[in-house]
Amino acid sequence: MEINPQKLIGNWDGGWALDLHTLYSNIIGPDEFDTKRTPIGEELYLLKYRDERNHVVTIAETAAEFLKTKRNEWNIDIIIPVPPSNTTRIYQPVYEIAKSIGMILGIPVDFTALKKEKSTLQLKNIEDPIERKELLKDAFDVEFNVLSGKNVLIFDDLYRSGETLNAVCKVIRNKGKANKVYVLTITKTRSKR
Repeated sequence: MEINPQKLIGNWDGGWALDLHTLYSNIIGPDEFDTKRTPIGEELYLLKYRDERNHVVTIAETAAEFLKTKRNEWNIDIIIPVPPSNTTRIYQPVYEIAKSIGMILGIPVDFTALKKEKSTLQLKNIEDPIERKELLKDAFDVEFNVLSGKNVLIFDDLYRSGETLNAVCKVIRNKGKANKVYVLTITKTRSKR
């Protein structure tokens, strides 16, 4: 699948989204939009919002191919998916994609090192950056030194403002004592709201 990687800037050592999520989205009526997604954005949309689980393989293979280009530079020891905001969903797309990426690349995926300490609203509905930071304050935790000396890849499906990934990276670096922290998301929104 053709992608157009987007560099992500934050408090990590390197970060990328595989592509933008949408190319455009125009309002054409009440609660009606004309939306064109990138190919990987469409795959993610169908998986996450239409529960079409067969898209995990294509997404994971595309992500793994991209990560192979970073293999020597990043030297990843472990993949840690960001815990989801919607914990009521039985099938968690981020976990399933991370697990598949790990299997393809032979890199362990840790679902327990990063813990979500408090429930947070889905940040896509919160536009105020100060409110986002406040919601994420003390939202994540790791055991002291649990990632000591490791190069960690934090994986999430969608990058919007970067606040969640910044909060996760901060705790993984400061308390978990990771050596290097990298970030990969499947897509990035065109706006930071």
